[in-house]
Amino acid sequence: MKKQSLIKGTLILGIAGVFAKFLGLFFRWPLIMLIGDEGIGYYQMSYPLYMFFIGIASGIPVAISKMVSERNAFNDEGSILLVIKKAFLTMLILGGGFSVVFLVFPRELVSFFKWDKKAVYSLMGIGAAPVFISLMSVFRGFFQGMQTMTHTAVSQIIEQIGRVVFGVGLAFLLLPKGIEYAAGGAAFGAAAGGIAGFLYLFIKYLAAKKQFKIKKVKKDDTILTELLHIAIPVSLGAAVGTIMNLLDSIIVPQQLLRSGYTFKEAAILYGQLTGKAMVLINVPLTVSAALCSSLVPIIAESFVLNKKAEVDNKVEMAMKVSMVIALPCTLGLSFLSAPILNLLFPGHAEGFKILQYAAYTLPFIIVTQSTTSILQGTGCYMEPIKNMLIGCIGKILITAVLVPIPFINIYGAIVGSMVAYIITSVANLITLKAKLGVKINYYDTLIKPAYSAVFMILSVVFTYQYVYNSTMSNTLGVFISIALGGIVYMILIFLFGIFDYKYVKSKFARG
Repeated sequence: MKKQSLIKGTLILGIAGVFAKFLGLFFRWPLIMLIGDEGIGYYQMSYPLYMFFIGIASGIPVAISKMVSERNAFNDEGSILLVIKKAFLTMLILGGGFSVVFLVFPRELVSFFKWDKKAVYSLMGIGAAPVFISLMSVFRGFFQGMQTMTHTAVSQIIEQIGRVVFGVGLAFLLLPKGIEYAAGGAAFGAAAGGIAGFLYLFIKYLAAKKQFKIKKVKKDDTILTELLHIAIPVSLGAAVGTIMNLLDSIIVPQQLLRSGYTFKEAAILYGQLTGKAMVLINVPLTVSAALCSSLVPIIAESFVLNKKAEVDNKVEMAMKVSMVIALPCTLGLSFLSAPILNLLFPGHAEGFKILQYAAYTLPFIIVTQSTTSILQGTGCYMEPIKNMLIGCIGKILITAVLVPIPFINIYGAIVGSMVAYIITSVANLITLKAKLGVKINYYDTLIKPAYSAVFMILSVVFTYQYVYNSTMSNTLGVFISIALGGIVYMILIFLFGIFDYKYVKSKFARG
């Protein structure tokens, strides 16, 4: 099975991830047209609990990726199959357990978290997803560990297609029964997508397994212990992050009520934050997640083979890619927040100010993700958890204090998130230097991309205003300005010497 380089692997997963997110926006568009911000609010209230499960389960695929990569470095194919077998059984138990809880006790969970009672249908709809998402993630971890990202990328697209088709279809069919039922139908799309993605990856895994030249697999009782040793700290770290979103689903609506909003107004504001702003912010985060998926096995392989120079080089490259992704997306979403929402949700573009300010959390989230993956790839599992926990405490305190203030309201949650990720990203960078002795050239990784992003956004804003004033078409203005901005930015990152064109070309050509 041919390995893919950090740049190529990131590009493959990134393109697929962004395409999947755009499919997700096509999911959001008819959904918002059908059920509005109120229905999106009900849908999103239960979603953080599902994402909490994703966080709890996320350690297993990372552990699989790392363990498979290390064993593949020594051509130990028998151990690779044992890793997958143990992981599959573990995830079947974990995902199945969560699905049972979601499906059997939805009303009790809604009551416990003090959500609006209408959110119970969304929780029931999403209940079947954990078991299939769990099993799918096992095979994603396998292919990522083999440094072959293509199958994972295709599975993301298949998963999103299933989510869109079934989610929107059920929302439309159930709308006559009420907005809350339609929101529940939309939530079931996650399960449908998980089933489709799992079946595709399972077939590809069986085909890959046939290429292994193994006569007999030796027993190894230490594999499950090693798997859990890696997975539990990673899961705890991810769980801390998802707990922030889960707490938001509890704290923010309740604190908005304290500031004088009605239940419906609180649901609308929460829907605008989580169902519009955060959905768009998650598009560039998909590319960042692709970088992280490529990073863990590649860093792990270099680290286990004791290639210090390669580790340093890949850390530097990862930080450059992180900033090259984060900065233009931050400025683009902030300066074009109203035009983008008007394009995606005609007649339902309320909340663009929320997106405008929330966009500035992006660089800190991406740095947090990248540095966490680097630390995990080199065996530092607990440090990112401690750093994220400190950030999480800061977020809770700031959100609880600021949201009830009437003139701040929902923006208090944005400030809380930004502070949390600033604390975590800075702490991770300090840990990275202390643990690995890596010295990051901040002029190359931060200042040069910042120059490029500023010149890019100037060209974007000027182009949008010119095209819009000439044609009175928001759609043309957005598409033409973003396309031109992308071209300008690509030219600038090579002109400023952030990346060397010949180096990138050679890495992509070699895989």
